[in-house]
Amino acid sequence: MADVTTGSATPEDPRGNRPRGIVRLARAATSSLLATGISQLTLLVLLSTQATGAGMAAALAFVAGAVPNYLVARKWAWGRRGKPRVRGELLPYLAVIATGGLTAVGATKLGALLIAPLDLPHVARVLVLDAAYISSYALVFLMKFALLDRLVFAGAVRTRAATSQS
Repeated sequence: MADVTTGSATPEDPRGNRPRGIVRLARAATSSLLATGISQLTLLVLLSTQATGAGMAAALAFVAGAVPNYLVARKWAWGRRGKPRVRGELLPYLAVIATGGLTAVGATKLGALLIAPLDLPHVARVLVLDAAYISSYALVFLMKFALLDRLVFAGAVRTRAATSQS
């Protein structure tokens, strides 16, 4: 029996041939934190400069973090290399993260609607909207990880293939 890999350098689980879930979770969390930092910076700049409304700022911030998150998480957390399959990987990934993005945009817009009558100073408004945006990310991270791990990048784990010996 020979091991066939898909390029994963992730440590193996001693009970089987799958990379350890805790390693993937830690790497995905690190990638997500990097993406969140990029999103946060984008959101704070857009809200502080009043370049866009809360919803558009959240949407642009989401995209600014989603692109590097995909590239880093795909390679580092799930060990994927090469060109991604559009239907098998890229489209499901977009569907999963779109849920998180819509949650972030919705939470930010809801926050803006709730604080609009309060006539808060600009700095306070930016901080409240930022808190709404970031809290939505915290709420959906584990759901997104599970879907990415079990649906989108499920083929990135090591598999065993039987070989015949002649």
